[in-house]
Amino acid sequence: MRQELMSLPKTLAEDVARNLVMVARLLDDDPEAAYGYSRVALRLASRVAAVREAAGFASYGVAKYAEALAEFRAARRMTGSPHLWPVMADCERGLGRPERALAMAGEPEVAKLDKAGQVEMRLVAAGARRDMGQNEAAVVTLQSPELASRTVQPWAARLRYAYADALLAVGREEEAREWFAKAVEADQSGATDASDRLAELDGVEFTDALDPEAEETDLADAPDEEAGMGTPDAEEGEGDAAVRPGSEERGSGTRTEQERPVPEPSDELDDLTDEPDYREIGRQ
Repeated sequence: MRQELMSLPKTLAEDVARNLVMVARLLDDDPEAAYGYSRVALRLASRVAAVREAAGFASYGVAKYAEALAEFRAARRMTGSPHLWPVMADCERGLGRPERALAMAGEPEVAKLDKAGQVEMRLVAAGARRDMGQNEAAVVTLQSPELASRTVQPWAARLRYAYADALLAVGREEEAREWFAKAVEADQSGATDASDRLAELDGVEFTDALDPEAEETDLADAPDEEAGMGTPDAEEGEGDAAVRPGSEERGSGTRTEQERPVPEPSDELDDLTDEPDYREIGRQ
């Protein structure tokens, strides 16, 4: 990417590079912001293949599949590389054309992909089968020698996860559990939620101990004597308003919902609504 940007004037190259860095930083956590930065880079240097590819992934991240496909095609024309072929096929799925994605899975470009790319193409093809209601065919599509590989590459975890999910879709729960477990073994970076799916199949439920809403729900479901929520008889003449269920005191010093102070509005919230200047932030 740096080499491609060297074809631009230095100041322009620096502006484009800063926006591309922001795309990469925000793509997973804030795809809308990443998309904004990508549009700035695209306006500045639309003839650079790396910019078109970054714009494609940013559009893909916000489900603008037609834009993404156009950018990926442009990048591919510029470089001649087939590495974008699987994500281009997935854009076809996003546009409601799974049959085109399946057709792309049989094209000669697939043989030019590396191992990760070929696995990705297999995942897209299986997804297209499921889009078409062919769940059994999706299971068969994912059956490959790579499933038995002992590698811990990210594609191995994703392939095993997809296979487990496909098995679950056709009612083969025991086999699905086995492959979710194998996906957990390969997923060292936590790229999938295989551990959560496995726990779900085992009937294990997790509760966030720091979640106050979960605590209130547990107390509301528990018997009064267990939750410590017994309501004393009100003395005659005390209080004009009836106490709502669930608003009684829970232990010494705990305020009821009616007594909790309401925070004053902060001027800082107004600042958060301002539209960010993507180019200016990139320069900083």
